[in-house]
Amino acid sequence: MTLIAHISDLHVSKSDFDEEMFMTAVTQINNMQPDMIILTGDLTNNGYYTEFEQVKRYLAMFEAPLFAIPGNHDARNLGYQTFEELIGERSWKLTMDDQVTVIGLDSSSPDESKGHVGTPQHMWLEHQLDECVINDNFSIVSLHHHVVSIPQTGRERNVLSDAGDILKTLTTHEVDLVLSGHKHVPNIWRINNTLIVNAGSLCSYKLRGKNKNSYNVYNITDDEIEIYLNEVKGEKFLFGKYSRNRM
Repeated sequence: MTLIAHISDLHVSKSDFDEEMFMTAVTQINNMQPDMIILTGDLTNNGYYTEFEQVKRYLAMFEAPLFAIPGNHDARNLGYQTFEELIGERSWKLTMDDQVTVIGLDSSSPDESKGHVGTPQHMWLEHQLDECVINDNFSIVSLHHHVVSIPQTGRERNVLSDAGDILKTLTTHEVDLVLSGHKHVPNIWRINNTLIVNAGSLCSYKLRGKNKNSYNVYNITDDEIEIYLNEVKGEKFLFGKYSRNRM
């Protein structure tokens, strides 16, 4: 069994970050003892160096290995450079126990809200997913911007500019999970055999309607994927349960 916590959109700043909410989430996730934590972008609100310094201190409070990718807010004010200095690589690949492969993509562009993966990174992604198919690995792709529009989020403006090409690659390789943030609204789409899951905002005040601060938890076994939606100061419930892909 593999247990993964998926957090997103912290928006660390003086105005939009709820520190108490974050500390509550840290305690919950540490008690859960996940195998890893995936953070799908917008660690900061403005990409300022001082915000990234704060983020680094906050993320050190998590006990499980944490892997982050930048969001559009992180790419502001030279934040795309600061991310690499203080957080880590903006795109990456890791494999757990030779069975689960997780790929992180940088979909941000400096000082822009819209998302774009781009041809070089797309080619790299295809190569990594080819290996997943050959090795029959459970595959997870994480990126900040969503590849499919999210309901109840108002006018669509910031879906990936190359979403069609990326979505084709993800579905033809039967990627098991695609994880995103950005919209601050939890959602699950299933396209062919690929689950596309969006996370809410973990601890920012930037919430739509009645949505609450939340994070997702994935319980992956040999036979199925259970997705739980955890409201930081509310309910925890089964968001979706699906059979595993068999290639």
